[in-house]
Amino acid sequence: MHRISVLALSRVVLFDLAIPLEIFDSQPHRYTTTVCAPTPGPVPSTGALPVHATAGLASLAEADTVIVPGFDPRDVPEREVLTALRGAAERGARVVSICTGAFALAPTGLLDRRSATTHWYYTDELARRYPRVRVDPDVLYVDHGDIATSAGMAAGIDLCLHLVRRDHGAETAAEIARHMVVPPHRSGGQAQLLDRPLPADGGTLAATCDWARHHLDQRLTVADLARHAGYAPRTFARHFRAQTGTTPLRWLTAQRVHQARRLLERTDRTVADIARSVGLGTAANLRTQLARDAHTSPSAYRRAYQGSLRGPRCDSTG
Repeated sequence: MHRISVLALSRVVLFDLAIPLEIFDSQPHRYTTTVCAPTPGPVPSTGALPVHATAGLASLAEADTVIVPGFDPRDVPEREVLTALRGAAERGARVVSICTGAFALAPTGLLDRRSATTHWYYTDELARRYPRVRVDPDVLYVDHGDIATSAGMAAGIDLCLHLVRRDHGAETAAEIARHMVVPPHRSGGQAQLLDRPLPADGGTLAATCDWARHHLDQRLTVADLARHAGYAPRTFARHFRAQTGTTPLRWLTAQRVHQARRLLERTDRTVADIARSVGLGTAANLRTQLARDAHTSPSAYRRAYQGSLRGPRCDSTG
């Protein structure tokens, strides 16, 4: 059982606090979650709802993952909090921040010489106060494996689903996303600030994105997508970036890798066959893209998330 401690600091952001509880508590056979604080008991929050921490900082010494939701970034956590966070990381726990929770990780030194993010409104402040941190204001989340940070508020959903995908595969994360009625996967490199955060229901780009997902096996270009949407390629690319926060080709690659992960989890098809069917072309390209996305190889990913295969395969391309 994977133990998660959610550290609620004074003036904790209620939305941020609720995200990991909603996502990880939906998998009680895989995760246990505990809300902790420097002192057990009531914790001041940004809203009218009461927050009660059932555990103290000792919870961090037992956790497999520690998550720090947003809080008032003007406050620097007490020394014992910083010590407990460093101690959790040093013994191998995964340490995660949501939104302004990065202001609790930064003074520990855990983010030094690493890329990290926070809510766009506070990225300049984080960079000013902690110059050793390589603050990236243009991403939804950054995951280094042992340390992860997310941008503001709803980006915490994307990061937590990403962590579930790392732990238990794309299908499990997609099931949780469907229950929450949120996109199953937004890559960490997607921009925080969008002219329009989501295409309107039934809008031209939404229809084109859906069409592209059903034609991943084909060689799709920006011109193909633009033609389907009824735009000139440059106009389409500009609108696409404004509405999705990424470029058409990066979006396509993310969709191809996502589908490849699901096929690795659910089928015994060869890596080369999967690569062709999702439009990545070759097994070598799938290996490269999966290494970037999940820090693993197709064969290792399949072993981790599918277990033993149902029948013999002649596939040496993993």
